[in-house]
Amino acid sequence: MAADLDGVAVLRLICGTLVLFLSGAAHAHDVAAPAPPAPGWTFEPWVVICLGLSALLYGVGLVRLWKKSGDGRAQLRRRACWFLGGWLALVAALVSPLDAMGTQLFSAHMLQHEAMMIVAAPLLVLGRPFALWMWGLPPGWRRPVAAAVRTGGVQAGWALLTMPVFAWLFHAAVLWLWHAPLLFEAALHSNAIHTLQHVSFLGSALLFWWAVLGDGGFRPQRGLSMLYIFTTMAHTGALGALLTWSGVVWYPSYIGAGEAFGMDALEDQQLGGLIMWVPGGLAYLIAGLALVSKWLGRPAPQGEGASRIV
Repeated sequence: MAADLDGVAVLRLICGTLVLFLSGAAHAHDVAAPAPPAPGWTFEPWVVICLGLSALLYGVGLVRLWKKSGDGRAQLRRRACWFLGGWLALVAALVSPLDAMGTQLFSAHMLQHEAMMIVAAPLLVLGRPFALWMWGLPPGWRRPVAAAVRTGGVQAGWALLTMPVFAWLFHAAVLWLWHAPLLFEAALHSNAIHTLQHVSFLGSALLFWWAVLGDGGFRPQRGLSMLYIFTTMAHTGALGALLTWSGVVWYPSYIGAGEAFGMDALEDQQLGGLIMWVPGGLAYLIAGLALVSKWLGRPAPQGEGASRIV
């Protein structure tokens, strides 16, 4: 299909754009400001601009590519639905009242992170936004931009970032390090650290899901894809269980903050742990079963490289 003609180059190109998107999307609220009495929608300009630009580029690219796709329109429609679902999940995480509630409830903060990592990230990967964003650029920009990302350094960097074992280790390290009390507390009191936290959560999740889903699971070592999914489910479940069963409040900043919602800090922490443990684990299980079903239902096409997606 036409969208796949320059797919690898497009992916490397959009790395730079994606950094800007993640940086803007991560700074969703002022964590140092006093918590509002009634959490409402937060319209941080950079968040709205980045979300709007990503949707606009995708929409323009979809319209342009639709005219050239012919029999590939069903696949385009499916990918557009995936992208829309992921985009709406980011809106819910970064713009809806859930974002503001994250300053008052650890459980809400956890739900926000899970929405980014296990809902938005895999759906965005399945939506194949990179090629569509390229088609959304002005025609005169496409060739020079594509040429710029074909350099050896960019290619080597992208190869490392998307190496499955690296993406898996990086995502695991990000999850555990940021939930250490010292770092999590620092993120609650510094906008810069909070931005870095959200960038690393969403960015590492996108890399992880690309490693698992980026070629539709049709890599020669299918078993490794399943290993990455289920080991991630296991270690995130373990972290959630630790939060749930701990008798000590890990993050003192939430002490007293949840009283307006009828919860003390320990109950709030236990609810946040359960969100990571149960719904989070279920999402990984569903992804693993979906891949198995895909493999059993359709043999891997011969000669098809990393351009395929579920």
